Amino acid sequence: MSRLRAGRPMTSAPVTAASRITFHALVMRPDDDDPEMIVVGRPELREFVELPALYGEAIRLLGEGLPVTAAQERITADHMVELDVAELVDALAELGFVASVNGQELHDPAGDAPRNLFPWLVQRHVAWIFSRPVKLLWLAVVAGALVTLATQPDLVPRYQHFFWGHYIGLTVLVNTALFSVSMSMHELMHLAAARSLGAPARISFGTRLHNLVVQTDVTAIWGVPRRRRYRVYLAGMAWDFLLIATLILLAGHVGMPATAKALLQALALTALLSMPFQIQVYMRTDLYYVLRDLLRCRNLFDDGLRYARYLLARVASPLRRPRGPVEDPTSDLPAHERRATRVYTFFLVLGSSVTLGSFALYGAPIAIGALLRAIEGITSGLGGGSALTIVDSALFLLIEGGIQALFVVTFIRGHRHWFRRSPG
Repeated sequence: MSRLRAGRPMTSAPVTAASRITFHALVMRPDDDDPEMIVVGRPELREFVELPALYGEAIRLLGEGLPVTAAQERITADHMVELDVAELVDALAELGFVASVNGQELHDPAGDAPRNLFPWLVQRHVAWIFSRPVKLLWLAVVAGALVTLATQPDLVPRYQHFFWGHYIGLTVLVNTALFSVSMSMHELMHLAAARSLGAPARISFGTRLHNLVVQTDVTAIWGVPRRRRYRVYLAGMAWDFLLIATLILLAGHVGMPATAKALLQALALTALLSMPFQIQVYMRTDLYYVLRDLLRCRNLFDDGLRYARYLLARVASPLRRPRGPVEDPTSDLPAHERRATRVYTFFLVLGSSVTLGSFALYGAPIAIGALLRAIEGITSGLGGGSALTIVDSALFLLIEGGIQALFVVTFIRGHRHWFRRSPG
């Protein structure tokens, strides 16, 4: 979310004193922290801005059919404030909020926006998932799993549960499939939580440092108050806890073949291993969004990244030809956001450095070593070795190679500006 900025380009339909304006369906709500401000947005565009409350009054008057001058005069008479309503309309048109000016329809950027996943899934379909009875059931299942772990400690997930089969390629394939199902449900819970609040959402691939992730775009929940947004942020982790607890109860109390129990324990382990990632708030993880709202910041990550670049520029400035003073990007933020951003920047830089350093020292060598071993398994198998070794190694290459290829494609798509040639 951002504040509305003046000086935007004029819309193609000229706005005059007598212009009558129609808007697309907009969300308007009081700001969470400042009673003098409101949040206005168009959920399908995932575009929200923070405006003075009087601007909301102008939008309401225009929406009732008053021409620009009449709305401006009404505000002046009621509030003794001069407001340039025509400039406001131009800015809102640039955001895609204005449907028509004097009956002339404007280009609707919603037609170019990415489509939502499962558009038929609406509030009435999923609201029950977040009802009080379901929350009580969630608590009962989790409590039952904790009691089961206390009485059957052998069910506590351990790394050995990952290796449930003799062939590593087959094991990795099945575990990856299990993890994919769990991850998909995690993201679907974010989507369901957003839809339960009447907000659109979509799921796509993304990257976090060196990680390929599945992410749910829930920007449209800026249209609901902060206290209700936590439902969306925490829905995925709530699913993870429920899944792990259910698997523990099944493994502990339902008789089943040893292989089936091993698969359940492997799924519980893979779901558990995904949860520490959410604690890494120096990336855009689930708990990052919780932290952002708790600190009452609009864009903590990007502001922190800009501040880190500013500090780097200050350190490097004595080594470069001076190009004028470097401006602190946090200087325009409210005092509480400025303090929070500066503290967060320390953890952003430290956490990212440790994560990337660990990957360079351990993760990349392990991945390369596993790749070389898989290639060696295939070549030795072709030279007269076991056919199962060939299949096992090929499965590993297929899975890990596919994941890494998808990461590269997703990274390039998300950072196209890095790969464009600069003019001249």
